[in-house]
Amino acid sequence: MNVSPMPPHHVAIIGSLNVDFVIRTPRVPDAGETLTAHSFDTGFGGKGANQAVACARLADENVKVSMVGQVGNDSFGVDYLKALEREGIDGKGVRKLQGKKTGVSTIIVDDATGENRILFAPNANYAFSEEWTAAWELVPGEAEVVVFQLEMPLGVVLHNIRKASQSGKHVILNPAPAELLPDDIYKDVDTLILNESESALLAGDAAASHSSEQLASHFLQKGVKDAVIITLGGDGLVYATSSGLSGRVAAKKVKVVDTTAAGDTFVGGYAVKRARDTGKSFDYGKALNFATLAASKTVEKKGAMAAIPTLSELGVH
Repeated sequence: MNVSPMPPHHVAIIGSLNVDFVIRTPRVPDAGETLTAHSFDTGFGGKGANQAVACARLADENVKVSMVGQVGNDSFGVDYLKALEREGIDGKGVRKLQGKKTGVSTIIVDDATGENRILFAPNANYAFSEEWTAAWELVPGEAEVVVFQLEMPLGVVLHNIRKASQSGKHVILNPAPAELLPDDIYKDVDTLILNESESALLAGDAAASHSSEQLASHFLQKGVKDAVIITLGGDGLVYATSSGLSGRVAAKKVKVVDTTAAGDTFVGGYAVKRARDTGKSFDYGKALNFATLAASKTVEKKGAMAAIPTLSELGVH
């Protein structure tokens, strides 16, 4: 019997899986006001799963993508596992919890601007004990690159960041939704990817007197080992690395329809490039341009996961 060799590179995303309820509206209603929405759709989402799908769609045959997280034993959870399989994602690390509901997000999209507002009910994503148990251990042993967000209990995320770092894996942290982090966690993060508002919250008092470039350097000084990337929406991004490289990458000029999964697409695109080359010769400029291009394709479409492009749509490798 012929056995296919395992792909030489492996990226694992540890994070949330939610069912999205997406409402498109002519504008966001004021308090106490009722508006007639333009449309309503359901889909699969969650920052973790969005990033896993982005990795899978933007990877070639040399990169394996795994998802690690928790869903409920409801119909949403069953459907979600099937959806991951269709995307070519290894979902063996996704637990289906008895008596729990799958996480849900309500996403309100302002059609006039494409901007969104999100309400997140974590449900199974947060179904961990307050104190450590074996269920806290989420890092796959074979993964080279591990991606985290903050849609799981903070203690669980921090524990697994430390474990992944101690195991020699390249740790990518996208601290969203943003909350303050203990200073000692930055030394266990290889790549920090965050947007402008997240960088301001995490930097605290330093944000008031620092430019985006200075904030990138600020997080390196706090201990980030490899690179800090601050995305700036239509103004592109700034980055700084521990090797002394820094600069800006311009945003692609596109018509913005919906920004819902743009950040997750960027993270997924960058993670795929990082997984392909975990060595010292990593081409930051190429990876950042690739991730920026992928995110630009996302904002041109409606929806979250449905808007994430494939590698063939980008026309690059």
